[in-house]
Amino acid sequence: MRLFLTLIAALLLAAPAARAQDDPDYGQPSQYSEPVETYSRDEMVEAVSDFFGVTAEAAAAVLERVFSDLGRPVGYIAGEEIAGAVGVGLRYGEGYLTMKTGGQHKVYWQGPSIGFDTGGNASRVFVLVYNLHDAERIYQRFPGVEGTAYLVAGMGVNYQRADGITLAPIRSGVGLRAGANVGYLAYSRQRNWLPF
Repeated sequence: MRLFLTLIAALLLAAPAARAQDDPDYGQPSQYSEPVETYSRDEMVEAVSDFFGVTAEAAAAVLERVFSDLGRPVGYIAGEEIAGAVGVGLRYGEGYLTMKTGGQHKVYWQGPSIGFDTGGNASRVFVLVYNLHDAERIYQRFPGVEGTAYLVAGMGVNYQRADGITLAPIRSGVGLRAGANVGYLAYSRQRNWLPF
């Protein structure tokens, strides 16, 4: 039995060495383990401050928690949306995805929600994007849980996750809306009026 275990161990140890001789890329970092270009906190503070027209201090206060939770983003979406709810809600928006590696992509989003949520608002939205290595993967559904409190003007953040990608939308809106809801947003290349 000891001889059998010794042979198995020897074969297992020899397999990687044999593969390394046959495959020159064996053991090299994959495309996803290489250093990824990300936006710094200062870059995002400036971008959020300019986009929402708020002070750098206000932008930094909003971003502090997101950077603490998620780190540095690989991209962001800057856009606008409208939303309303009476128990069941709908949200529609559009903007541009900008990646640190370069390039912009037009993005639309829409989705339903349900919860203890009443009112309506029009918002500017700045979404920090994490773990998106291929911009095309943004076009899918992202579930999320949201608590909102827009009282004339306010700012709030929630997280949405799907397939290892995390989105952190920051919203600053005008209107009157309060409550909490669950739902999803479907990001698409074209505007879809049906939210499902």
